[in-house]
Amino acid sequence: MQERVNPIDLSTRIIKHKKSIVITFIVIALVSAIAQFAVAVNYNMVDYLPDDAPSMEALEVMDEEFDDEVANTRVMIHDVSIPEALAFKAELEAVDGISAVTWLDDIIDLKTPVELADQDTVESYYKDGKALFSFHVRDGDEVKITDEVYELIGEENAMTGDALDTAISQKMTGKETMYAAALLIPIIILILVLSTNSWMEPVFFLTAIGISVLINLGTNIFIGEISFVTQSVAPVLQLAVSLDYAIFLLHSFSDYRKKVSDPSEAMRLAIKRSFPAIAASASTTFFGFTALTFMNFEIGADLGLNLVKGIALSFISVMVFLPALTLLFYKWIDKTQHKPFMPSFKSIGSRVLKLRIPAILLVFLLIVPAFLAQSQTSFIYGVGDQPESTRAGEDQLAIQEDFGKYTPMVLLVPKENTAKEVELVNSLENLNYVTSVLSYTNTVGAAIPAEYIDESITESFYSNDYARITINTETDNEGEATFSLIDEIKDITNSYYEDDVHLTGESVTLYDIRNTVQKDNTLVNWLTVITIAIVLLVTFRSLTIPVVLLLTIQAAVWFNLAVPYFTDSSLVYVGYLIISTVQLAATVDYGILFTENYKHYRQDLPAYQAMKKTINEKTFAIFISAAILSSVGFILGMTSTNPIVSSIGLLLGRGALLAFVMVLIFLPAMLLVFDKVIEKTTFKAKFHKGK
Repeated sequence: MQERVNPIDLSTRIIKHKKSIVITFIVIALVSAIAQFAVAVNYNMVDYLPDDAPSMEALEVMDEEFDDEVANTRVMIHDVSIPEALAFKAELEAVDGISAVTWLDDIIDLKTPVELADQDTVESYYKDGKALFSFHVRDGDEVKITDEVYELIGEENAMTGDALDTAISQKMTGKETMYAAALLIPIIILILVLSTNSWMEPVFFLTAIGISVLINLGTNIFIGEISFVTQSVAPVLQLAVSLDYAIFLLHSFSDYRKKVSDPSEAMRLAIKRSFPAIAASASTTFFGFTALTFMNFEIGADLGLNLVKGIALSFISVMVFLPALTLLFYKWIDKTQHKPFMPSFKSIGSRVLKLRIPAILLVFLLIVPAFLAQSQTSFIYGVGDQPESTRAGEDQLAIQEDFGKYTPMVLLVPKENTAKEVELVNSLENLNYVTSVLSYTNTVGAAIPAEYIDESITESFYSNDYARITINTETDNEGEATFSLIDEIKDITNSYYEDDVHLTGESVTLYDIRNTVQKDNTLVNWLTVITIAIVLLVTFRSLTIPVVLLLTIQAAVWFNLAVPYFTDSSLVYVGYLIISTVQLAATVDYGILFTENYKHYRQDLPAYQAMKKTINEKTFAIFISAAILSSVGFILGMTSTNPIVSSIGLLLGRGALLAFVMVLIFLPAMLLVFDKVIEKTTFKAKFHKGK
């Protein structure tokens, strides 16, 4: 029977093979640093919808039935005549990767004067000397092709669309990640220097976690592809969440160095002491992030998998690599000692405990309004509009001012009979926000059989099995008006055709994203709470401590997510969904550290004295952890132009601070008020009986 490895066995092997361990980890990290450049990054949120989402099924059917693509970009050219516009259209069509270029000549016969044509139709494409073209940019080459289009149109003209948004995301994500790291690492180093007594300790902390971050990035090569959210968020979040593990181990090592002369023995004792606490902390975070992998909207599952992998690698790095590294170079720590820079928190306990009754009353007074408010926040399901300060934002506004908003949808219906198609098109044209409907029946003519028309014209409207109808609308890409219009289009279409009807387009995709993530919300939140509760139950062997801890952190989550409602601002739903899991999983460690120490001191001291000592000794450690996590969040929020990444950052930064305040003020109050209940519901509590 194989012998079970325990912390003592682990420490003995680490000490014996410390050089080999350090070299092995460094080699793996270097290989991973190179391998990460072979990992593809996906910027298209549509790809993360489940395959059975209606808009995804519609895209699949359209790809099978029709050769030409749906437009995903628009360009507006100033001061052109109709012949000049036709010449420019030919230049667009000549660009490799651009297809399905559409302009006025595709809608009306330009051999007759445009003054005789329907002016609403004409002004959708040509107005006051300005021509508006729509076209499709090949997937995967958005950056190259949009750069070519910018060169073609110059500074004075405008471009907008999904392909441009994707290209901007591809350009900015890498730059912003580097910029965030350039700001974040000095701040973390400063926080760590202020919180330690050695100039070298922060280097050891960051090396241990940095190695695990590099390995995590490199091992993504086995996945093949990650989302832009994962690329932006996962590395810094892994660093911030798991840095505590390294700090806790080295602080234990430092404590034992004062008691034991042999560094190897001190490290052996530090591993033995730290292993249960670090394992418990890593387990809550690990299982909390695991809940994200159950999301149907797979951008959350992609992030969850990377964070779960990252936490596991950080745990291994701290428990194996960091001890080996420290034993090889501990003299550097000794030679770089300095006096503490931070003031002592030794007298904070009595001050905090004076607030315990007001804290409980205030939290219970606010918790219900916060819970209700966070569920009533208005949400954004896509990436939103480009900032007005950018060229893309200015171009988008310019095109909207001249030609209005433009959100096309594509409807596929069975190719049954022309009369039914005519009735459907007429019904769709009468809907609010619908500016035009393009179909064979109202473009070529219902009276002309398709068999008598050149295939180059009919192939855009008919396949063997389907009729394709393009519905141009003036709604936003998303919102209540947009989603209500989609419902109306579906209802009307279903009244003409019983089944085999498909609707797609950017707004329809966002409609499906909304429906998918709203279903995910309940599942992910319950999984997070249940898995963390189980870990807490096993860790504390108590029925009430998990309830108190979860209430403390969950209240902080609700307070955080209620802020957008009270400030009347919209929140990106993917960010809301992810942060409701991430904040709980990442900050529950504060409560674990605090409660473990209180439970330990409670065996020798009365409740009040045990709590005061816990607050005095652990406030600083929790503050440092919260400061690092909060810094990570706020820097992500400030540096990212992507609304999803930015919202995750802002929520994380604010959430870490709220969790710190709740653990410092509300948790002690709850533990004291329910001290007797906790004692009775905790296995072998052995609380001190004196006063």
